[in-house]
Amino acid sequence: MSGVTIQGRSAVVEANGLRHRVLRYGEPGARDLLVLPGITSPAVTADFLAVRFAELGYRVTLPDIRGRGESDRAPAGAYRMQDYAADVAGLVDALDLREPVIVGHSMGARIAAAYAARHAPDRHGLLVLVDPPVSGPGRGPYPTSREAFLQQLHEAQRGTTADEVRRYYPLWPERELQLRAQALASCDETAVCETHTGFETEDFFDHWAAVTPPAVLVRGADSPVVPPTATDDLRRARPDIEIYSVPGAGHMVPWDNLSGFLDTVRPLLLTHVHDTSPA
Repeated sequence: MSGVTIQGRSAVVEANGLRHRVLRYGEPGARDLLVLPGITSPAVTADFLAVRFAELGYRVTLPDIRGRGESDRAPAGAYRMQDYAADVAGLVDALDLREPVIVGHSMGARIAAAYAARHAPDRHGLLVLVDPPVSGPGRGPYPTSREAFLQQLHEAQRGTTADEVRRYYPLWPERELQLRAQALASCDETAVCETHTGFETEDFFDHWAAVTPPAVLVRGADSPVVPPTATDDLRRARPDIEIYSVPGAGHMVPWDNLSGFLDTVRPLLLTHVHDTSPA
């Protein structure tokens, strides 16, 4: 990324039939933590989070999700939750991540829940599900339209700037605006469109009901993606899982209010950093 320094070390991993680019942070042998970004967030855009998690003592792995960044594109029809969850299972095996703590944002939170429910009900560390889209059958549309995503993507493909990106994300720091301006064009249009369709046709609550603790959900207090009514539904469905609200944040919680997000998750992550996993 020209002009922006990324601290992670890049590697390519074969998993679930695709080549995945991952960024890695922290010391080998430390407690594993996997970061799963959102629908139009290549790995580099979450570098600032991975760095801070590594500072807590974790060995952090941050992948380009299929169809984003430098990871392979999948065939049309292969951007469903089951596909993404199988990618995570493959990465966990290929990289020997031992019961990793998983922090997923937006689409990444849905993937984290699907992975935990489908592949590792008793073989994951703490799940931190950050503002997962709760739209789905009978729950109304996702609040950002497909056309809005494509507008941003097409602007990036033409060559956008941090100032133009700021129109959509006025709370973001300059560095993160620059990274999004530079990285967004690496997102495949089919991946974005099919994932957006999944937000409205695949029910997060199915996986939410099957998630096994330890798990928490973190939402932006001003987020339209996890509004108060949905928060009430989430609590009723899983009263055993704590839900935290970060003030001054919309859907892009750590980008909007990093200090508030870290104040919420840091104590939880520190509690789990010294957990030991079987070899």
